[in-house]
Amino acid sequence: PEDCAMFQCRGCWAVLGDSLHLCAQEERRLGLLVCFKVTNDVAWEDSLMIGLEGALLGCAYNALSCRSCGLVVGFILYSASSDLAYLRGFFCFFKDSILCYLLKKQMIIEASKVTFPAVTLKE
Repeated sequence: PEDCAMFQCRGCWAVLGDSLHLCAQEERRLGLLVCFKVTNDVAWEDSLMIGLEGALLGCAYNALSCRSCGLVVGFILYSASSDLAYLRGFFCFFKDSILCYLLKKQMIIEASKVTFPAVTLKE
């Protein structure tokens, strides 16, 4: 496929997921790539965290981290306001915390600079 990419940890380059499992992108508030499946290199905290400020204010979520280096790479939303409710239960990667390896071009690029074909959970 033309646009296939692997999502890698910015800290250690461990493979966290890929674009075949990409199911949404959220650009405006949080800068996320949202996947329905990740690799075993992704760990999540058992305890829920509560957002005290910013875009996750009042949301309950489990933090996602890289199992190899411990870098926080995103979250799994447990409860949220209605505008973020469509993200509940999915693996949400912060674009600022991951890199993308583009398979066809054989190059690594910042996730924030990659545009994937439009996919959305809102519809």
